[in-house]
Amino acid sequence: MTVSRRNFLGTSGAVALIGASAVSGRVQAASIPEAPIMKDATMQPPLIPTSGPDYQPVVTLNGWTLPWRMNGDWKEFHLVAEPVVREMAPGMVAHLWGYNGQSPGPTIEAVEGDKVRIFVTNKLPEHTTIHWHGQLLPCGMDGVGGLTQPHIKPGKTFVYEFQLQKSGTFMYHPHADEMVQMAMGMMGFFVVHPKDPTFRRVDRDFVFLMAAYDIEPGAYVPRVAEMTDFNLWTWNSRVFPGIDHIVAAKGDKVRIRFGNLTMTNHPIHMHGYDFKVSCTDGGWVPEAAAWPEVTIDCAVGQMRAFDFVADHPGDWAIHCHKSHHTMNAMGHDLRNFIGVDKKEVAKKVRKLVPDYMPMGSAGMADMGEMEMPLPDNTLPMMTGFAQFGAVEMGGMFSVVKVREGLAANDYKDPGWFKHPEGSVAFEWKGEPKKAERAPSTAFDKTKTAEFKVVKPGGNSPHDNH
Repeated sequence: MTVSRRNFLGTSGAVALIGASAVSGRVQAASIPEAPIMKDATMQPPLIPTSGPDYQPVVTLNGWTLPWRMNGDWKEFHLVAEPVVREMAPGMVAHLWGYNGQSPGPTIEAVEGDKVRIFVTNKLPEHTTIHWHGQLLPCGMDGVGGLTQPHIKPGKTFVYEFQLQKSGTFMYHPHADEMVQMAMGMMGFFVVHPKDPTFRRVDRDFVFLMAAYDIEPGAYVPRVAEMTDFNLWTWNSRVFPGIDHIVAAKGDKVRIRFGNLTMTNHPIHMHGYDFKVSCTDGGWVPEAAAWPEVTIDCAVGQMRAFDFVADHPGDWAIHCHKSHHTMNAMGHDLRNFIGVDKKEVAKKVRKLVPDYMPMGSAGMADMGEMEMPLPDNTLPMMTGFAQFGAVEMGGMFSVVKVREGLAANDYKDPGWFKHPEGSVAFEWKGEPKKAERAPSTAFDKTKTAEFKVVKPGGNSPHDNH
């Protein structure tokens, strides 16, 4: 048995190895792989393969790839289901459930044809399982508690073994008390690379999972019984401005993969480009059948991937096109004050509350520019600034940054785009042009149409209305 130090996060380990007596399942191992733990909420470097088939590793927004070890011809991983604290954006943390220190859990990467052995240790206060969403595998490894396997009780470790039958874009999540466990953030990405390293290869490959939470201002734990009224829409349990930017070099072929474990669909739209939908959780879309889009809808439980060539430098928005999904901590019982004159009311209110500021009469944009006092552990509805001012976004929003001259696997934030002179929209300061009425045409005159209603089978004057 060989252990690559490159494939572990240090030999000291964040958790101790668990003895063979704690392992339930078909394999009774002399030892099981270390379970690395990650607390950092920033994007970690890709885990470049050092043996086996070559592939371009993925980069997880605000996340990381789970290291593995080779044990004979088995690739072994170790997931720990446990309570975690996740920073959703600076100024707010959530008490979630996840894997190996984070929600979502680490991305699992392997290669088509690999034999994988995945140990799962349960440190939750209740039982769990893991379902390998989209994978073709033996029924007993499918991870549905009570149906295909016993539940993994707290403190126990189970092992899943299967051979990867196809490459593509997949995820993992529980199939045990899933209303609670997925609502608490238990999910992770599973990418299987093609055995042929030249098949549909890209230069940069990004992944994220979509989740929704209802966390009241000042609270830390999601309301797991919520079905429709969520106030935080996340990518990898992060919201704008806390979501990593997607950085690419000009000329790179880029793939963005995402999955949806919320309670509604998400039309993901990227500015500045059209792209081709290349993969679903059902498999690869044949290149001749890949269709062009600028927005691709991702329904609940689906995975989608699209490819594009990064040939237009700039800072390009990428976001869910449902407008309420690009806001944070949004209250849904707000009254509409657009067009309401609050000046006199504001004077009276200030006698009681001197710092009162009336808002909403001209829209909500002023919320993005003002730093209003907030309850502890919550976020403004709209926040984030760029080089021209407030971005007025939140939730499912990030930026694709395309730059010339970036080195391969350089994912550092290059800062804001330096626009060529004369290429930014600007204020017109000339004389306004007077509107002129177009010459009248014959179509300007309208005639009154007369209608006569007749009941079927009757034509008498008494039948007409």
